[in-house]
Amino acid sequence: MSLPSVPSTPYGWAARPYRVTGDACPRRAAYCLVMTPPVRFGVVHDFRCPPGSAHTMQDVYRETLEQVAMLDEAGLDMTWFSEHHFMDDGYLPSVVPVAGAVAAITKRMRISTDVALAPFQHPLRFAEDVAVLDQISNGRMEIGLGLAYAPHEFRTFGIPLKNRVSLTEEMVQILQLAWSGERFSFRGKRYQFDDVHITPHTVQPGGPPIWLATTSAASVARAVRFGVNVLPQGDARVVLDEWRASSLAAGQQPDDRRVGIIRSVLVTDDPERDWPPLRQAERYRVAVYAKLGEEAGPDSAGNLTGKERIPQRPIIGDVATCVEELTSFILDNGFTDVVSWGSAPGILPHSITPNL
Repeated sequence: MSLPSVPSTPYGWAARPYRVTGDACPRRAAYCLVMTPPVRFGVVHDFRCPPGSAHTMQDVYRETLEQVAMLDEAGLDMTWFSEHHFMDDGYLPSVVPVAGAVAAITKRMRISTDVALAPFQHPLRFAEDVAVLDQISNGRMEIGLGLAYAPHEFRTFGIPLKNRVSLTEEMVQILQLAWSGERFSFRGKRYQFDDVHITPHTVQPGGPPIWLATTSAASVARAVRFGVNVLPQGDARVVLDEWRASSLAAGQQPDDRRVGIIRSVLVTDDPERDWPPLRQAERYRVAVYAKLGEEAGPDSAGNLTGKERIPQRPIIGDVATCVEELTSFILDNGFTDVVSWGSAPGILPHSITPNL
């Protein structure tokens, strides 16, 4: 089947259109003909080394950077990083230095977070740091932000958990002002600044694209209000359907935004050989998130429920099987950006790279 060419987007990537027929795309009808904006694929890393691992944390960082550099040369579109704090397995606590390292060893892939935890960042310092990263990467930075939800992180930083929404909302407002290139003042509930001018300016006009994690109706409304890209989790009726309806009601075009998701993909001709070691690692990953969610309570982002929850199980199979299932997943939900875990807790990247 021949596919029509689609012009490059402001993100600068060549289009990857898909043509489908019938009702294969119930949530985003525009995607039923041509995927615009083009779909991007990548990897995500959280840099974990559980106690008892056969390797060291240095091994994790070294191999992750080696993998990312190789995938950049191979043409992969992006790499994301996830953030948590005070975790026994060394879960990445600081995204800025890692993003700088990746920017220095890559040439084309975009660099982002899913997510950086907004309440724990000072907005002006973060704006400066990301502006520097945008310079180092020649305009390849993007930033995904989340509210954070783990009580132990807030306790240790001495930040009231009840302030997380206002801290995050003011962070987004300040970043948008800071990356405008103009002097600005800000008067919020949590932050007040006078006559601020952030330098260096970002390479990308208006700054790196901002994403917000959306897990509820309130977070959907927040993303629409700020006009940013979304990282949905949970009930698809809320984080996808309601987001689209709310965007249209606000006079925005959902297809002008990007929608990103983490979905593990294991390409293998022998699942019985390759899946069991990863299954153990994924069980560990799920158990850690479950513990964080239990600590946070039933209404937290760590406890996502819904009758139409976005699928999270790994896609496993040969190339044809993975392509078919991943394509259906993208078209059914209207995702524009899909990343797979480039490593797993206790398993170094070199063991996973052949199956990406």
